[in-house]
Amino acid sequence: MRADRLVAALLLMQARGRVTAAELAEELEVSVATARRDLEALSTAGIPVYPQAGRGGGWSLLGGARTDLSGLTAHEAQALFLLAGPAAPAAPEVRSALRKLLRALPQTFRADAEAAAGAVVVDPVRWGEPEKERPALVRVLQDAVVRRRKVRLAYEGRSGGGSRGGNGGTQEGRSGNGSSGAAGSRERTERLVEPWGLVAKDEVWYLLAGTERGRRTFRVDRIGGAVVTELEFERPDDFALAREWEEVVAEMERRRSTVSATVLISARFLPVLSHHFGRHCEVVGEEADGRVRVRVAAPMPLTIAEQLAGWGARVEVVEPETVRAELARIGAELVERNRPRDDSGG
Repeated sequence: MRADRLVAALLLMQARGRVTAAELAEELEVSVATARRDLEALSTAGIPVYPQAGRGGGWSLLGGARTDLSGLTAHEAQALFLLAGPAAPAAPEVRSALRKLLRALPQTFRADAEAAAGAVVVDPVRWGEPEKERPALVRVLQDAVVRRRKVRLAYEGRSGGGSRGGNGGTQEGRSGNGSSGAAGSRERTERLVEPWGLVAKDEVWYLLAGTERGRRTFRVDRIGGAVVTELEFERPDDFALAREWEEVVAEMERRRSTVSATVLISARFLPVLSHHFGRHCEVVGEEADGRVRVRVAAPMPLTIAEQLAGWGARVEVVEPETVRAELARIGAELVERNRPRDDSGG
């Protein structure tokens, strides 16, 4: 767009002091004639841009005039480039935006901003795993969020219509660890939604949207298709994506911790247990024998028992009896299935 070029030309003159039409054309990847017309347009618009003929001439801002288009402090500029820098190699739009912003910064800020942009590399792929690509639907949904356009979704939800979420909304599909549930239990539906925002959590993307029944949360990997319509919508005046997502997370974590159990474990194994149960692991006391009393939680007694079964005698379940019974049953099954064979193979 021409407006982008005009801003870029102004920032380039501000950064270099003086540019020729040829230099501007090379920088903006346009013809020399187009670059010259852009410079003349700036001058016509009243910006103090004037040409100087002859050797060493070019176009410059009269009297070293400056236009501060950023308004950033030095620390704000560094923070922005630290945050956006890792995304620049993979996103041409980000790289172009950072380049333009860098030209708008005062000279004293630029060196640190450039250093910040290249100070961090984010590699989200685990060792031995193939490179993960962002789902194609994310870009489509992002565009709909920005343009405020309703989207018609083909969605594979769970049978039963989903479970209730915070603020009167529901969670369309289970969250956590990328689990999608059994394919056989899903039903495919079509619905028209207002896309309010997107969230990436633990490599899983979610869409927060408004529907006829209030706010809903959709897993992007369960969206079979999305058609952006020309129907406009307005987000609620008090909507804040971060706050809404915190409510969704709080509700989902509450559902994941409806059953709790008290266990005793050696203090040296506590970090491993905490890693297994995450936020659903709480130290509630210490025993005279040096063990730690811990409360763990999960959706069902069986879930807790399954996570503790591999610990053997290192962990003792104090209560409830439902978890102790499930753990005893799993132990009996393991003994029966893995009973040592005699030499005859019987």
